[in-house]
Amino acid sequence: MNKVFLIGRLTRDPELRYTGNNTAVASFTIAVNRTYNNQAGEREADFIPVVVWRRQAESVKNYLSQGSQVAVEGRIQVRNYDDQNGQRRYVTEVIADSVEFIGSKRDNQSSGTSNYSNPSAPAQSNQPAEPTPYDFKDEPSSNNGTDISSNPYADFGASIEIDDSELPF
Repeated sequence: MNKVFLIGRLTRDPELRYTGNNTAVASFTIAVNRTYNNQAGEREADFIPVVVWRRQAESVKNYLSQGSQVAVEGRIQVRNYDDQNGQRRYVTEVIADSVEFIGSKRDNQSSGTSNYSNPSAPAQSNQPAEPTPYDFKDEPSSNNGTDISSNPYADFGASIEIDDSELPF
């Protein structure tokens, strides 16, 4: 079984694109704190790339920004491609089945000033510097055309209030 549940904060604003058949796809990275402290007594975080499709992608772009807290449910995907120099590149990411907006707008705005860059990370990240090509042929060829402006939370269940003290990080 390939299932992942993550709670974290966006490290930057989501990027929204559309496939050739007008299917929305958004990508963003979340910082997820580890449950333990390192030898220096500091809490470290993992920076996990997430991809979300269709109406949820548009909602993510419209309603989330850097520092927003989210819960992501999905699956791990590892894919590869050849870059412009002919080198094989591997990408590991979470394909989200659902993205829950957690925390209030006030909490998200106040945390939006947080810096989620990783100062100890090497200059080169695990993601390629050039845009990542997606193989869109596996996606359905039609967009359902539903207008998300009538209910931007249609794919996201009821909202819940979680106090920061209840979170594992």
